[in-house]
Amino acid sequence: MADTGWHDALLRPRSVALVGVSDDPAKTSGRPLRFLKAAGFAGRIHPVNPNRDTVQGMPAFRHLSDLPEVPDHAFVLTGADAALDALEQCEAMGIRVATLLATGFAEAGAAGAANTGRLRALVARGHIRVLGPSSIGLANLHHGMALTANAAFAEPEPPKGGLFVASHSGSLIGALMSRGKRKGLGFASLVSVGGELDLSIGDVCMAGLHDPAVTGFLLFLEHMGHADRLRAFAEEAARHGKPVAAFKLGRSEAAAELAQSHTGALAGEDAVADAFLAACGIARVEGFETLLEVAPLLSRVPPATALRRGRVGVITTTGGGAAMAVDQMAARGLDIVAPTETTRARLQDAGIEMEPGRILDLTLAGTNYQVMRAAMDVFRSAPEYDYVQVCVGSSARFNPDLAVQPALDLIATPGHPFGVFLVPDAPGAAQRLAGAGVPVFEDPETCADAVAAALARRHPNLPSPAPMPSHGAERLLDEAEAYRRLQGVPVADWVALDAAMPPGDLPFPFPVVAKVLDAAIPHKSDVGGVHVGLKTPEDLAAAIASIRADVARAMPGHAVTRVLVQRMRAGVGEVLVGLRRDPQMGPVVMLAAGGIFAEITRDSVVRMAPVDLDTAQEMIADLRYARILAGARGRAPGDLAALAEAIVTLSRLAASPDIVEAEINPLIVLPQGQGVVAVDALVRMRS
Repeated sequence: MADTGWHDALLRPRSVALVGVSDDPAKTSGRPLRFLKAAGFAGRIHPVNPNRDTVQGMPAFRHLSDLPEVPDHAFVLTGADAALDALEQCEAMGIRVATLLATGFAEAGAAGAANTGRLRALVARGHIRVLGPSSIGLANLHHGMALTANAAFAEPEPPKGGLFVASHSGSLIGALMSRGKRKGLGFASLVSVGGELDLSIGDVCMAGLHDPAVTGFLLFLEHMGHADRLRAFAEEAARHGKPVAAFKLGRSEAAAELAQSHTGALAGEDAVADAFLAACGIARVEGFETLLEVAPLLSRVPPATALRRGRVGVITTTGGGAAMAVDQMAARGLDIVAPTETTRARLQDAGIEMEPGRILDLTLAGTNYQVMRAAMDVFRSAPEYDYVQVCVGSSARFNPDLAVQPALDLIATPGHPFGVFLVPDAPGAAQRLAGAGVPVFEDPETCADAVAAALARRHPNLPSPAPMPSHGAERLLDEAEAYRRLQGVPVADWVALDAAMPPGDLPFPFPVVAKVLDAAIPHKSDVGGVHVGLKTPEDLAAAIASIRADVARAMPGHAVTRVLVQRMRAGVGEVLVGLRRDPQMGPVVMLAAGGIFAEITRDSVVRMAPVDLDTAQEMIADLRYARILAGARGRAPGDLAALAEAIVTLSRLAASPDIVEAEINPLIVLPQGQGVVAVDALVRMRS
């Protein structure tokens, strides 16, 4: 639906109807009225209860049709059957948005399926937008609109600010609000989307994007449904300069349908989600607590236009505290950079002597306001840094005016972004810092997590949406057919032979490899279908006979009719390059350590497809195994330029709607200047 008139009805309604509201303010269905009154909602509230004339001291209406006006927003608090009836009444009246608390839909068996079908049909008519089902509600704190059954909104004086929270989990909006209040953070709106049968996280965030009170977005994701709408929102948020962070659950296993390829096993839903969120310019964090702590940092660290090295300068008043943070940062690939000689000289001019090393440890001198401020001034203007981390020890709790005050005074001044890691429990200092917009961290894990996510964040860089795959039956191509689809990727010389006939002369020299050629056998070595190192025609004939016998034993009743004979090639190393389509997020390309151990090593890099040459080169740089290919420890370097070209070429198969999945494993990386060559391939397509 292109209509955006529902945005205000969702987040800024002038009137609301509470359908099925209870007279008991302690009950789930009674809380929304209680919270609206406590929050000082300035709009009109219409309780609807067929059994009462008053509800919690307010006049009640027996039916929606009895209301004196058409409300902007209805919160339906009944069970599923009654809720669907109420939604149809809302539609008939012209109510723009309804929030549905009820369960009993997708999770409730046959009855739930019927309810879901009825709700889908209602939404499809296009007259009303629905938040839910299973939505615990939403709140716009600046408008006193606590239209929620979440018990956490009993919180006195909920903290108002600029953060917009959208969550698949209803309970989490309350958890984030209460934790944020403790940290000194403030919120604009908090929304539980529930089952997303209509309005998704991307939709509700888009509705809040133009609110001037909103400065950034925090997402709690349980899955990646409706990724197209999340993508549209993320790109628009970047244009408005409003950062987005996400915490996503689920390190899921690959779907069973992908088990035929290593790409499916390695580029599972979570790996694809990681690539998708990064391409959207969304900072994904590892920890739930970090989701809150990263927000102020994102407002200080602009998204990068190219790969950022993540160079961190560290100032500390406690060596042990800094070491904890540094360990965590280094584990996430951040570069803890020693100051240059120029920076050391500037420190000395400011009266600060620095011991050799990468960290400026001020110890007790750091509790002096002038010393800490001078150190921060020097580091924040040093060109060798992207970010400055300040670690403060016990003085943060007992003497915040000494080591913490410089951060408060410098937050609005030009220079590299910085954050403060408070080593002791110092809630007073944390709230003062957060209240001034200073990024503040209370443990080393969240500190490193937030800094890594912020420095890795880039402007959205999503390929154009790929064509939707065909709807025909899927089939796996045999290796010969697969090679024909890999146009532009170099393939080792090969020929397909009738397994029942003598091999005859080959169009290329020995040694060769013989492989069973059968789309039903994607993992040939598992059934004895591969023989390598064949040096003579006699070796080849014997290998073909052995393949026929071994496959017959491993797969009774399955006869080998063809074999593929291929010239053997040796190189610097082997990689896997694969493409697959995620049904929600679209096509991705993957690079991994190759060969039969691809799934064991699990050294892989995923990007949204197709990719350009710069992105392909970044993928190679991010692969740990690529250090070997680059010539580690005196080894001959491989042709990484040709590897990057092959990644780009394979990724372009995303434009072929009939290809569901493609994989080269292994792709042999030859010595520098000699290229790359595929020696096995798998393609799954829809006819």
